[in-house]
Parts: sequence; C-alpha cells; structure tokens
Amino acid sequence: MNATLVLGAASVVASIGALWWGFSGPRMARHPLDAGEQLRSPVGDLRAMALQRAAHERSAQPLLTRIGRLAQRFTPERRLAALEQRLLLAGTPAGWTVERVLAAKVLLAGAAAVIGVLRFVAKPDGLGVVLAAALVAFGWFGPDLLLRHRAEKRQEIVRRTLADAIDQLTVTVQAGLGLDTAIARVSRRTRGPLGDELARVGQDIRAGMSRASALSAMAERVQVSELRQVVLALAQAERLGVPVAKTLEVQSQELRIKRRQHAEEQAMKLPVKILFPTVLCIMPALFIVVLGPAAMSIVDGLSAW
Repeated sequence: MNATLVLGAASVVASIGALWWGFSGPRMARHPLDAGEQLRSPVGDLRAMALQRAAHERSAQPLLTRIGRLAQRFTPERRLAALEQRLLLAGTPAGWTVERVLAAKVLLAGAAAVIGVLRFVAKPDGLGVVLAAALVAFGWFGPDLLLRHRAEKRQEIVRRTLADAIDQLTVTVQAGLGLDTAIARVSRRTRGPLGDELARVGQDIRAGMSRASALSAMAERVQVSELRQVVLALAQAERLGVPVAKTLEVQSQELRIKRRQHAEEQAMKLPVKILFPTVLCIMPALFIVVLGPAAMSIVDGLSAW
C-alpha cells in the first residue's frame, strides 16, 4: 500500500481523535488552587491560573471557537436559525453551541476531503471522485443527522412520559394544590426531558413570566403535538374558567388513547420492515441449504451422463 496514503489516513484519524478530545466536556484541573490562596491573592497569577486549566481548554477549544466563528460569519442567517432550532429540539446538549457544531462540520468535512484526495492520488479513477464527494457530504451533514436523531429520540421520550406526568398533575390538582405548585412537584418526580422542561416552566413562572407564556414556550421548545394540545387546553380552561383538574383528566385519557394507537401503528409497520431483511438475508441462505444438495446431485448426474 502507498506510504503516503497510510500516513495521510493516520493523520486524519488522529485529527478526528483530537477533535473529539477538544469537544469533550470540561474536565477538572489536575491541581486546583487552594481556597485560602485564592482569598489571599484576589487577582492571582494569571499565568498560573491559565496553567491550571486542562490542556484541551488551552489548545483545542480556542482553535475550535475560532473556526466556528469564522464558519458562522459565512453561514446564511436562515441556516444559523435552523441550526439553533435543531439544537433547541435536541435539548441543547452540554457544551454544544452553534459555533461548536459549525466547527465540527468544517473539520469533519476537511478530514473527509483529505481522505478522498489521498485515495484519488493513490488510485485516480471515477470511484475515487465519488468516494471523496460522499465522504465530504457525510462529514458536513453528519452533525446535523446526529442532532436530528437526538431531537427525535427526545421527542419520543416526551411523548411516552407525557400521559403519566399529566396523571400526576391531575392527582395533585385534585388534592388541592395549585397548578404552579403541582408542576413544580411533578417536575421533581418526572425523569428525563419532560421533567427538565417542567422544571424550566416552574423557573420561568417564578421569574415573572405568566403561566400561559411559560407553557407555550415549553411547547415551542419540544415541538410535540400532544404536548401542544395539552398546553392549548390548559390555556383555554384558564381563559374560560373551566376546572383545571377536569381538563387534565380529559387530556390524560386522550393521551393514553393516542399512545395506544401509536403503538398499534408501529406494530402494523413491523411486518413490512421485516420483509426486506427476510428476502435479502434469510431466503437466499435457506435456498442454498435446501436446494444446494439437489443442485449438486443434478450437476454430478449430468456430468456423468
């Protein structure tokens, strides 16, 4: 194999590893400063404080931030808004911002381009050009696909846990608690994305936002039709003076019906999904096992004849 191709591939793999190391979350300093020393020296030695930071914070992160800002400058506003919305739907993963996502797209696409060029140099043909284009496209759109997958998974979790959370809200409201207090209590008992969103609703209400506005903001962040329907029903009940407990009970029943219908729909799709693996993987092997000996016997008989 060409030594240039091997060296280039090793460099690209090492760059991807460095990229992952740079994008990983913040790490604790190896030698944190003593609290008493910090109190004695309010300003402190900036160089010593900088050296206390992890290596990836001092080297990789500034480079990634600079690349992300440069890519953000040349990205259209519509694409930036779509990327921000995708990050919001994905739950805003810790440490991932628009700049970091753009930096990841640029670096992955660049690494893929280097691999494609090295492949074309080693063996110039049409397949190399197609492979290079496919690798660059995968490197550029890979973070988008990852964010979309996380957003869909998060929405599915919210959709599954919504009915149980509404049941808990119904019970707590029927017990005499106000809706704001009930939301705060249910947020502490509900795990996952829905619990985090309910906790944020409670924070928004305590910060001075109206309940309807806080619930509407939650529906916009999650983008789940069932949750949006519950928010609209609560807003209408508050506007018309309908008992909140009765509204929550009706919504809980409808959510359970929709969840059962969704499960039945997924079950109906299962035979169609199984058909292609059965035809492409199982049936050829079965034909070989069943018809193989007969075909060999027929070939032997014809050759003897």
